[in-house]
Amino acid sequence: MSRFRDLAIGTVLAVTLGAGPALAERLGLGRPALPEEIAAWDVKAMPDGRGLPVGSGTVADGEDLFSFHCAVCHGEFAEGVDNWPQLAGGEGTLGDADPVKTVGSYWPYLSTVWNYIYRSMPFGGAQVLEPDEVYAIVAYILYSNFLVDDDFELSNENFLDVQMPNADGFIPDDRDEVELPLFVREPCMTDCKDSVEITMRATILNVTPDM
Repeated sequence: MSRFRDLAIGTVLAVTLGAGPALAERLGLGRPALPEEIAAWDVKAMPDGRGLPVGSGTVADGEDLFSFHCAVCHGEFAEGVDNWPQLAGGEGTLGDADPVKTVGSYWPYLSTVWNYIYRSMPFGGAQVLEPDEVYAIVAYILYSNFLVDDDFELSNENFLDVQMPNADGFIPDDRDEVELPLFVREPCMTDCKDSVEITMRATILNVTPDM
């Protein structure tokens, strides 16, 4: 096959593929997604409660579900197994050199917990859980962090009543306003400072690796 023919065929394929959706209907390729198909992938609950499905689940039901679906990785009490994530505990450790970031100690929004479980858990069997089951598992995780009582029932109606301990532990990312101007201004090239003071050496800071 000649180079010219190769080039011609490649050009035709590129043009055809580039047309994509415009040619799909005429060529009989695919079809528009159905509303129920879109809804199946539109899994999101916002921090303000938007997107939460109607449903509820108790701590007691969540304990059984957690034991069946989650405990093999996260432990019976959400304490974590081996290197799998710990979901409970860690209070007061965020300022430590090795903080324990759990649902109770670190996560600012309960909606993130609900979203992640509903969309991605259990590991290897994502989206097998019904909304009521997810509410129950989240309720049990809250209970494991001593955030609710053992008779608590979580639902779409009281979801926003749950206050996460670290809800105020995050700040807006304002680097565009605070830091970016420091790097885009005209740089100083000569006589930038009257004197240079050495405040610490890398070896003392222990940031220099041993040779």
